[in-house]
Amino acid sequence: MYVLFEDAGKFMAGRVMSEADASAQVELDSGKRVKVKAANMLLKFEKPTPAALLSEATALSQSIELELAYEFAADEEFGFADLARDYFSTGATTVEQVAALLRLHEAPHYFRRAGKGRFRKAPAEIVQQALAAIEKKKQVQAQIEAWSADLVAGRCPEPIREQLYKILFRPDKNTPEYKAVVEASKSSQTAPLDLLQNAGAIASAWDFHWQRFLFDLFPKGTGFPALQAPAIQDELPLAPVQAFSIDDSHTTEIDDALSLQGLGSGTVTVGIHIAAPGLALTPGSPIDQLGRARLSTVYMPGYKITMLPDSVVQTYTLIEGRDCPAVSLYVTFNEADLEVQKTETRLERVSILANLRHDQLDQTITREWLEAEQAETPADLPVDRATLGFFWRLAQTLKARREVVRGKPENFNRPDYSFKIDRPSNELPPSGEETVLIGTRQRGAPLDLMVAEAMILANSTWGQWMAQLGVPGIYRSQASMAPGVKVRMGTKALPHAGIGVPSYAWSTSPLRRYTDLVNQWQIIACARHGATAALAAPFKPKDAELFSIISGFDAAYSAYNSVQSSMERYWTLRYVQQQGIEELEASLVKEMGGGIWLVRADSLPLMLSVMGAQGLARGARVRVKLGDIDLMALDVSGTVTAHLDLPEATEGSKADAAQDDEEDDEAMAAGPLTIAVDLNDSTPSDAS
Repeated sequence: MYVLFEDAGKFMAGRVMSEADASAQVELDSGKRVKVKAANMLLKFEKPTPAALLSEATALSQSIELELAYEFAADEEFGFADLARDYFSTGATTVEQVAALLRLHEAPHYFRRAGKGRFRKAPAEIVQQALAAIEKKKQVQAQIEAWSADLVAGRCPEPIREQLYKILFRPDKNTPEYKAVVEASKSSQTAPLDLLQNAGAIASAWDFHWQRFLFDLFPKGTGFPALQAPAIQDELPLAPVQAFSIDDSHTTEIDDALSLQGLGSGTVTVGIHIAAPGLALTPGSPIDQLGRARLSTVYMPGYKITMLPDSVVQTYTLIEGRDCPAVSLYVTFNEADLEVQKTETRLERVSILANLRHDQLDQTITREWLEAEQAETPADLPVDRATLGFFWRLAQTLKARREVVRGKPENFNRPDYSFKIDRPSNELPPSGEETVLIGTRQRGAPLDLMVAEAMILANSTWGQWMAQLGVPGIYRSQASMAPGVKVRMGTKALPHAGIGVPSYAWSTSPLRRYTDLVNQWQIIACARHGATAALAAPFKPKDAELFSIISGFDAAYSAYNSVQSSMERYWTLRYVQQQGIEELEASLVKEMGGGIWLVRADSLPLMLSVMGAQGLARGARVRVKLGDIDLMALDVSGTVTAHLDLPEATEGSKADAAQDDEEDDEAMAAGPLTIAVDLNDSTPSDAS
């Protein structure tokens, strides 16, 4: 005798070897013996054999029309044999009974299970809804198959094109667009990115990186609503100074300017003047909400996305020829030894004499010119050499004092690189096909150092002042310069070991960084209210809003820096292509394992992995033959063709090794892309 039984939702049949009241020993066709409870036995039969029964019943079940079976079935609870007798004949065979069981079991939208081998008809309205859902699912599957076929054939359906970056980087695995890409990738054995590129979904490598950037960080676009910048209502006195700023030619957000009084008198007063949007904008205002949403200006070669609308920036920027509202820090020095005698903060208007542009003046304002005993000031330079010479002397002194606190000098051995994209206007983002020129500027150039040291002085002084008055601010701190100790942001005035100051609160770029605008509000409260500033400041001690701003800024600033690195890497690789560079000289940076080294190019802002550097040490210079460039992955590798020289084991190089490692890790952040499409699962799942 044979028995049909259910086991974990599956129907099985075998020979009964022995039987008791509650169970039976059953031998399957495979020879395996199982114990079957009586409650799970559905049908006993003599013939056909179990294998033949299941095979014939499975084939016959597909001929049962569900709509007709639904009509034949009783309204009350019934068994599968009852339906077989109603559907086939009163003498339904074993095969017909099992066929009815299989058909009932696979159609839960028509028949609901009421027990082992027993069913009940689903309500008519539920059946209609289920049938509609099944039909829709069939249509969706047909659409997936059609889209998949198009992709394999090199055509990209428009719905997939519209969802491209979501599919690649933030997929919803339930969507038909995602499933079509997965199916096409599997059937064509092509990586998703290559598949979509071959299908024309990606216009160019540049467009891919640009659109991905917008998708990740600016899904609603980069435009601003039309907003009027509020006027500053304060009656501000006019400062008795003329100030000048130092920026590059593309800077429109001129946040800071410098002035000097008393030169040659024995006591000099340096003015550090910061644009004052905080005098007009208020926390929670519409323009503040724009700044809070973006948190910083985003920079990249040939383009930038400002934190605030240009109309707002131009209202408060320190443009030459205007008397501009400013938050000014005056630091009085003994002219002989440059010791600080006093500091004072004022809210005022400052006459801006000139906006100097360092890219136009670096060849004129050199260390040699500044330190020469006799040298003329060019007729077109509105700031005299004596003033610039004092700021150069002050910058060197302040830097040296910070280096004593740091415990080691700041080295400017690596150049800064500048990118010039040859195009008629910087108002729109590049197309990626423009000619790019890469120039160098030595770190620590005089004009740079003057500004950097003045801003460090202001940020440190204001940070300590706020702390003394009990006014919270947003600080950057670093506990030590030990390897792995990173800069952190918080609300406490803690030391910044990397800069060498007792506290450091970003306050000098309120048009470009939201943290600086927040700190400016706090500084303004200090200037207006003095000892009672803690009660009047917009943000109070332990204010949850401050911590929220810090968290948001940290994430956004990191993301923006990553974008800048990626875009710079793209244009560097384009430069290599455009210049036909096949070999370059580089220095070994880090051994990656497996015979692979990371190297830094000597004359380009480029890091890449190379083979063939076995037996060499960090710092060794080599000649590298470049391989193929992949602009989509922003990747290039190379092979060492010659060993040029060994590293110089200087004390400075040893001391900076840990810091270099950290910078190198950050430089490699713009590495090969990570695509989120899972082919195995198409189901849900700090200076200034």
